[in-house]
Amino acid sequence: MSDHPLHDAPHEPDGERNATGGSVPPPSRHPLLRHLPHVLGLLLLVGAVVVVQREVRHLHWRDISHALAAIPVGTLWAGAGFTLLSYLVLSFYDWLAVRQVGCPLGFRRTAFAAFCSYVLSHNLGFSAISGAAVRFRLYGNWGLKPFQVAQIIAFCSATYLLGAAVLIGSVLVLEPGTVPFVGHMLPGILMRLVGIVLWGGVIAYVVMGRYVNEIRLWRWQITFPSSGMAVMQTLVATLEVAATAAIAYTFLPSAPGLDYGTFLAIYIASYTAGLVASVPGGLGVFDGAMMFALGPYVPATRIVTAILIFRLFYYIVPLFVAGIMFAAHELFLRGDAALSRKVGARSPVRGPRMGRPSQVIRESEADFSVAVATGAVSLCGGLLLALTLLDPENWLNTGRMQPLFATVGDYLLSLIGVVLIGLGIGLSQRVTLAWKATMILLAGACGLTLLRGSPMAVPGLLMLVCMLLAPFRGSYYRHARIMSEPLSSHTIVSLVLLISSIVVLIMAGPHDSAGGSWWEIMLFATRPGIAQWTLGLAVMLALVTIVRLVRPGRIQVMPWNAQTQALYHSFDHSLDGLGQMTPVPVGLIPGARRRALLPFVRMGSYLVGLGDPAGKADDCTSAIWWLRDLALQEGCQPVFWHVGISLLPVYNELGLTPWPLTEEGHPTHPGYLCAAADDLTMVRTLIRPSFHVPSQAEE
Repeated sequence: MSDHPLHDAPHEPDGERNATGGSVPPPSRHPLLRHLPHVLGLLLLVGAVVVVQREVRHLHWRDISHALAAIPVGTLWAGAGFTLLSYLVLSFYDWLAVRQVGCPLGFRRTAFAAFCSYVLSHNLGFSAISGAAVRFRLYGNWGLKPFQVAQIIAFCSATYLLGAAVLIGSVLVLEPGTVPFVGHMLPGILMRLVGIVLWGGVIAYVVMGRYVNEIRLWRWQITFPSSGMAVMQTLVATLEVAATAAIAYTFLPSAPGLDYGTFLAIYIASYTAGLVASVPGGLGVFDGAMMFALGPYVPATRIVTAILIFRLFYYIVPLFVAGIMFAAHELFLRGDAALSRKVGARSPVRGPRMGRPSQVIRESEADFSVAVATGAVSLCGGLLLALTLLDPENWLNTGRMQPLFATVGDYLLSLIGVVLIGLGIGLSQRVTLAWKATMILLAGACGLTLLRGSPMAVPGLLMLVCMLLAPFRGSYYRHARIMSEPLSSHTIVSLVLLISSIVVLIMAGPHDSAGGSWWEIMLFATRPGIAQWTLGLAVMLALVTIVRLVRPGRIQVMPWNAQTQALYHSFDHSLDGLGQMTPVPVGLIPGARRRALLPFVRMGSYLVGLGDPAGKADDCTSAIWWLRDLALQEGCQPVFWHVGISLLPVYNELGLTPWPLTEEGHPTHPGYLCAAADDLTMVRTLIRPSFHVPSQAEE
């Protein structure tokens, strides 16, 4: 029996409601084509693993550390300067875009949006999704409409393509033989012809801006960039791609035949391969392509060194700068919340919530913080997978246990890397179980790498990611399906497959002191082929089942009855008179910590939350998000009626627009109606005759 009142309140599952309120897209005529990009990405990743293993299997961390130490300090400063230049130029992508759509925001805001979106898209992969999500979040908070944000995203994508076309065309026309992979296979005249076509496409885009003012796309009217704007796009993108390539080129030694033009062709080809694979940061694919193409020019040690420093400067440092910034921000919010809890004696407070400064900005950045954490955890997973390549030590700090750790230690760390990558998907969906498991695995991996004798940078990085995750526990509010739903046949099958995979991994693991990671055993061990590929299949099967088990579960709803109604009214900021409303609330959504309650009703294809959640302020946001999740689960649109000003940024994050209710007869109870902008008129017409808040005289 729980001592918390919400734990004892009756619950009812929301049932298997269908999505009648929404439209279901028609099935694809070619369902296999939907998976083609994923299959291509997987093939690229497997090929990259083979290339990287072949190129660096004889390297030692000591060789790489010596190469790192040999890089002059001036070269490091030059690389840092090119990194700053690259991100500075990237900020002009969004600065030009907001002017193109007619919403000239300040440079600091557009620079912040560009930095956030590109840091995430660089590290998470799926740039069209991860970068777009951040832009929708930030620009939506700054008052831009969804279609305007979509135009900004399309403008930035076109800007990058213009710069890439100019540089690729230049390489193909001027140095066709330097193009990696195909430069020596295709005739030079054909390569030059392709380059001229690319130049022609850029020129056509610029000229179109002189004669085409607008383009109509279905019911949308899109303003086409003028010729001057098109020239600015081309210049900015060309400079950005060139500056980014210069970061890695700076760290390579001089080599016959490897000038900047040659390297630029190699960099663009490798970066494109990473984009096609859509793995986080192009991890493995970009590196394998670079090593394969640079192999004839530069020793493998120097290539690995250049790639490591490039990733450090361009990927990891910006990601951790963002992570530290948001972790510090979260600690500030915790202090502000603790200060607010010291105010006065406690008795239920009525009326709308009064906002504190921390509450206004809290959730506007939480989604970005979650994405930063997801990228950092994915990087840690990749680091553990590649650890045997970068640092093939022999567990020097384990004393008498050295034979045991030498046999299974690297194998265990590589499996932890796979699990972290799978849990990263759960983190991106804000699942509590994924957060807890990630914290445990990061701490365990940190201890194992210390025992292994790895450079202190490795356990230090793992611990830093753990510290970045710790303050954001409240951002992971969703229960995993395995923890929140009764055991179904699908869950049982997933558990059986996971247990079977674990058994196979134990049986097929290393049995001698040679040890090694699971993928080394699969690709290079001298065992029968079926045993090797069974090991790989077990790893992939375990990864898929982990992802399935940590997916968010269905939302559980508390019924509206006398007991739960009394519990709701015992909380701060509850709305009086809900029991006399027509329609009567049908249920309550509890917060993640069960310290807040949000009543709601169903009206046609809308799920309407009644007021802000009542209860503890630090649990209100999760209740709001859970109602949104329930609406999506049922195929409805979320609507929030009579909410206060303090949580408006949270509703805005859901893509909802606030409409003041003061002009609808509620002068003594100021509040807002929050709904999708396109639905506001219909929602107001539907809700106005039904809902009523008692006046103070009535109370």
